[in-house]
Amino acid sequence: MIALRSLLFNALFYVNLIAFMVIGCVFYVTPRAWSMAALKVWARASLLLLRVVVGTTMEIRGRENLPPGPVLVASKHQSLWETFALLPLFADPAVVLKRELTFIPLFGWFALKFQMIPVDRGAGSTALRRMLERATKAAAQGRQIVVFPEGTRRPPGAEAAYRPGTAALYRKLGVQCVPIALNSGLFWPRRRFMRYPGTIIVEILDPVPPGLDRRSFDRVLQERIENATASLVAEGLKSQGEPAR
Repeated sequence: MIALRSLLFNALFYVNLIAFMVIGCVFYVTPRAWSMAALKVWARASLLLLRVVVGTTMEIRGRENLPPGPVLVASKHQSLWETFALLPLFADPAVVLKRELTFIPLFGWFALKFQMIPVDRGAGSTALRRMLERATKAAAQGRQIVVFPEGTRRPPGAEAAYRPGTAALYRKLGVQCVPIALNSGLFWPRRRFMRYPGTIIVEILDPVPPGLDRRSFDRVLQERIENATASLVAEGLKSQGEPAR
């Protein structure tokens, strides 16, 4: 039954995505705030499908740790799930993403409309400079800069592999950095079509104040995210009553 529900959900998820991109073309020409509101509606609809079809719900802890206004958000990245499920948490998110995604018809056009922050990983220092320029502009608009410090999805229990871009953003922007831990990879595994019932827990952790040196920031950020994530993964496995996949 889990396999059948997973298959049904995946079909509905991508139909919903395509419908949003095609029918929602009108949002290419509306003010960005309207387009962002529509994106959040799509994200909530996807979460509703996941809950109804698969039985996977979401629990948010620590909402009080997310301050208003411009902030750097550094989230653990285990699954495709958090790339859309976290969006409704923020007033006006600007997500740092791979530049290649902007080349996808419709999807890439929407990413540019939302003024997300594409990064060309092959451009070296030039890519970093452009990312910092775009993030600075977004922060000046009061937006929340959302980054996945490891740059790619990592399965639960995998060794941490943090990249230097998050520290560069932290130093450049001079704002608080809010770490986010989660256990989504237990229920929406990367590179697999299976979706498992249960509760995905997202924990918004205590903000890291601005002004730390790079080394101290890296240490504090990684310790907070990894320790909290390990606890959430253990909690998720306990609720499932089975070993890690």
